[in-house]
Amino acid sequence: MGSHPINLAIRFILELIALVSAGLWGWVNGDGWLRFTYAISIPVTMAVIWGTFNVPGDPSRSGKAPIVIPGIIRLVIELLFFGFAVWFLNDIGYIILSYLLGMVVVVHYFVSYDRIRWLLSR
Repeated sequence: MGSHPINLAIRFILELIALVSAGLWGWVNGDGWLRFTYAISIPVTMAVIWGTFNVPGDPSRSGKAPIVIPGIIRLVIELLFFGFAVWFLNDIGYIILSYLLGMVVVVHYFVSYDRIRWLLSR
């Protein structure tokens, strides 16, 4: 179920929302030129981490792993990625949106139980 096209589309949308949340947080919390720096550098850093550290053959990704890591580490990275997105939204006052994002992430991972099991076996 974790590799189902609909679930992968939802995951992609969640990834985009997480990056936008990081940029918005950086924009709100920065002053002057730091506003631009934070709004760009935080989501770019998150995207680089997301795309670089992978488990080879991950069925929900391209299967490529620029830097190979164990499945449990990948799962921790993903949970931190989405957890920070929820926190970013909450911190800048989008409380309901942060709860909604958190609930959708939990449901997504619940539906992706087969992928979680696969990650934990690597």
